[in-house]
Amino acid sequence: MKSITRALALVGAGALTLAACGTAPEETAGGGNGSDAGGASSDYKACMVSDAGGWDDKSFNESSFKGLQNAVDELGIDQSTAESTTVSDFAPNINNMVTQGCDLIITVGFLLAPATGAAAQEHTDTDFAIVDSTAQDADGAPLDLENVKPLEFNTAEAAFLAGYLAAGMTETGKVATYGGVDIPTVTIFMDGYVDGVAHYNETHGEDVEVLGWNKETQSGSIVGTFEDQSKGKAVSDEFYNAGADIVMPVAGPVGAGTLASAKEGEDRKVIWVDADGYETNSADSEAQSVILTSVMKEMTVGVEDVITGAAGGEFDATPYVGTLENGGVGLAPFHDFEDDVPAELSEELEALEQEIIDGTVKVESEASPAGV
Repeated sequence: MKSITRALALVGAGALTLAACGTAPEETAGGGNGSDAGGASSDYKACMVSDAGGWDDKSFNESSFKGLQNAVDELGIDQSTAESTTVSDFAPNINNMVTQGCDLIITVGFLLAPATGAAAQEHTDTDFAIVDSTAQDADGAPLDLENVKPLEFNTAEAAFLAGYLAAGMTETGKVATYGGVDIPTVTIFMDGYVDGVAHYNETHGEDVEVLGWNKETQSGSIVGTFEDQSKGKAVSDEFYNAGADIVMPVAGPVGAGTLASAKEGEDRKVIWVDADGYETNSADSEAQSVILTSVMKEMTVGVEDVITGAAGGEFDATPYVGTLENGGVGLAPFHDFEDDVPAELSEELEALEQEIIDGTVKVESEASPAGV
C-alpha cells in the first residue's frame, strides 16, 4: 500500500491543486495575522453551509469544514458558517451568507445543488463552490454557471480498491454495503465496491458475495437518512447476522451505527468513507479497532485550495474532479490491521491502483462525474 498512502501524503502536503429557515450563522474573524498571505485580502470573507449531517459528522461535512478552517488560519481572512439540520434549512442558510456579504460561499453536499444553483443565478456577483456536485436547477438538471465551481470526486475508483481489499480479507465469503440516501454521491461508492469484489473474484477464481447493493439494477439497502444512527445499526446487524464480516456504510453519521454493530461481535470489520474514519474516531479506540480502512475523498485540501485561489483573485468555475491519479481519492492506511493484510494482497492493490490510473482496468459508474 506504499503507493496509495504516498499519494495521500502528497495531497496532505499540498500537491493537490485545483484548476484554477436555518439557524443563525456563526461569524468568526480570521485566525491568521491579518496580512495579505498568499495574495489574499484580509477583508475577504469565505463562508460555508453544511448538509444536514452537521460539522461533526466524521465525514464529508467535517472534512470540508476543516478545509475552511485551514484557509482562515493560513490567510487571515474572515469566515461565516451555517449548519443545516434539515433540507428546508439549505436555501435560508445560503441566503444568510449572501446577506452577510460573503465573497465565496461553499455548500457541502449533493442535496444542496438546487439551492446553490438558485442562489448563484440570483447573486451573480458572489462566487460559489459546491462539494460533491454541480449546481442544479429546480428539476435537478446540472447548471454550468460562471460563478459556481464544482468539486467532485470519482470515488468509484477508490471504492473499487476497497471492494478488492474486502474480498481478499473476508473470512466468510460475504461482505456488504449500504447507503444513507439514494443519490449519485452515495451510489458511486457502492458501484465501485461491488465491481472491486467482482474483479477479485475474477482474478482469484473466488465467489465472494456482496450483500446490500446490486449495481446492475441500481437497487439495494438504502436506509433513507444521514442522521438516524439506529437505522445504520439495524441494517448492519442484519448484514453481520447474515454472515458478512466486512460492511461499508455510505451514510455519513449513520455509519456510527455500523461501528456500534461491529463492536458487538467477533471478527467484524468496517470500511469507512469520505474521511479517514480511524482518525475521525480517535476518541474511540474500540471503534478504531474495527476500521479496516477508509475510502478517502480529499475534500479538506480541495476546499482550502479553492478558497486560497479565490481570495487571491483567481477564482474560476472549471470543475475539479478528484481521482486516483491526482490524489483526490484513495485508500487510507490500514492502521490496526497493517499486520493483518497479507503482503501479497497489498502488492496486488498497488498494482491495481496503477492499472486504474493507466486505464488498463476500467472503473465505471452511472454516478461518476462528467468527463471521467
